[in-house]
Amino acid sequence: MNGGLVELLRKASREEGGFRVVPQVALREAAEQAGIAPLEAEMACLEAGLVPARYQRNMGTLGMEGQLRLLRSCVGVCGLGGLGGYVAEILARYGVGHLVLVDGDAFEENNLNRQLLCREADIGRSKAERASERVREINSSIRVTAHRLLVTPENVAEVFYGSEVVVDALDNIPSRLVLEEGCARLGVPMVHGAIAGYAGQVMTVYPGDPGLRELYGGGGERGVEVMEGNPPTTPALVATLQAQEAVKVICGGETIRHGFLFMDTSTNIFQFIPLK
Repeated sequence: MNGGLVELLRKASREEGGFRVVPQVALREAAEQAGIAPLEAEMACLEAGLVPARYQRNMGTLGMEGQLRLLRSCVGVCGLGGLGGYVAEILARYGVGHLVLVDGDAFEENNLNRQLLCREADIGRSKAERASERVREINSSIRVTAHRLLVTPENVAEVFYGSEVVVDALDNIPSRLVLEEGCARLGVPMVHGAIAGYAGQVMTVYPGDPGLRELYGGGGERGVEVMEGNPPTTPALVATLQAQEAVKVICGGETIRHGFLFMDTSTNIFQFIPLK
């Protein structure tokens, strides 16, 4: 560890809420003086028992070790629409050190009702490009790799190589199955989420677990969301649970495995349904 850097960080820190907290401006200045990236300085902070101010409110749940794991981690997000836009934003705020963001589509007018990343000015714009921009606006310390492409059996393992977990935020069953098979080849878990109307589902699939084929069977092209529609609340709820599952994979915690959590906010049902 760079002793000079740590000394600069300690001098800039203040006692707050039981922690020595380093303001972001001071952290950036220290990183510049040390000739390192801000992300490296944030990790050095935590290794020295100091807390970057932006992560102060994460300490009560993650602790310093958990935050350090997130900063060192890489998470893939496949699909950057209703689910993936929220997932990318949450993980950026959490402090995942490297986000791999993948989507081959562009925004359309019917995305405006529910997709966090979509503004009126973004119609026709690449979702991957906009997601990368938004993440950097939220957390400029973290690394972002954006791909404007559709996942295929030929590219999925290469695109997400190095990811510790991949979030399935896709909108069709064939692509989901391709992603699940690619994650299995990489040996990494996949966090699945889907929505339809006021209902949604979430589960985490580790290689070898019962997964999407048990859930969807042979499957069709699209699910019932085509008929049920997508109000703005459902993707926000499901994406939040997906992001939390990804964090639990990295930092430890009981994930939703061997079945899925089904929810229907119109009837206030939240139920775990096992898969065999």
